Amino acid sequence: MLRTASRPINESILITGGAGFIGSHLCDRLVAEGLEVVCVDNFFTGTRRNIEHLLDSRNFELIRHDVTLPLYVEVDSIYNLACPASPIHYQHDPVQTTKTSVHGAINMLGLAKRLKARILQASTSEVYGDPTEHPQTEAYWGNVNPIGVRSCYDEGKRCAETLFFDYWRQHRLQIKVARIFNTYGPRMHPHDGRVVSNFIVQALLGKDITIYGDGSQTRSFCYVDDLVEGLIRLAATPDEVTGPINLGNPEEIPILKLATTIVELCNSRSAIARRERPSDDPYRRRPDVSRAEAILSWKPTTGLADGLTKTIAYFDGLLSDDTVRRTLQGNRD
Repeated sequence: MLRTASRPINESILITGGAGFIGSHLCDRLVAEGLEVVCVDNFFTGTRRNIEHLLDSRNFELIRHDVTLPLYVEVDSIYNLACPASPIHYQHDPVQTTKTSVHGAINMLGLAKRLKARILQASTSEVYGDPTEHPQTEAYWGNVNPIGVRSCYDEGKRCAETLFFDYWRQHRLQIKVARIFNTYGPRMHPHDGRVVSNFIVQALLGKDITIYGDGSQTRSFCYVDDLVEGLIRLAATPDEVTGPINLGNPEEIPILKLATTIVELCNSRSAIARRERPSDDPYRRRPDVSRAEAILSWKPTTGLADGLTKTIAYFDGLLSDDTVRRTLQGNRD
């Protein structure tokens, strides 16, 4: 393992997308460590509920802002997490999604350059597209459709990575790039259309579990606490470590198996309902995390059943709100 970079005692950290699913958990960790955290979010997919418990903390500040516009703050380091990450949300306004990835990266990189700050980009496994290499290593260039319905997100993130490395080559900016694979846990958006949140909500409501295709397609799922630990370790590496580094769980599971596991953990009687598989939906996705293990001494430690149990408890509590429950009942097949 490489040595970690020294961290100032009173370091201030900007987290864009900080009220989102992953961002809010990252805010929790860094605030708990006593660091000054500036959370920026436009609340398109992030929610105030995710960070409300932090608002009275002396070392936490919330700014409502869209990263496609310039931002002027004084911080020591930046985590750039801002971008809708689920197909339902990023396809809602695909032009804005691309702007968030590209213009947002330009604005945050410009800020980091001015401040001489470290900056971490939350990239994605979607840069690999529908991979022909399995599992996916960071050296794999991907198999991405540049004009498909998912391209606004896939290519937006690929362009953001290009910008990060060009700023590193041209300006010697201290960059870190994390390629995040499927992450799940409490605070997932109930309307995000991802399989874990979909299946849990459907199972808790006693509705059919919707599977696209025959369910043989596979994914690997990383619990959010493990992912946040990986991000923090990557951000703390010395300047010569830029990434990209895969962060995810290398244990692969068929979607049908995930569905039956969630039904069992929810003690649900939901049946399986099959739908046509969406366009450009990858058939297999699993990270090679050997680089993260070697450089960060990191690997996920939360078992799927344990992580799902915690996530189910969160959604069960969310559904205790009658307004939320009625909304979800009206939006789930």
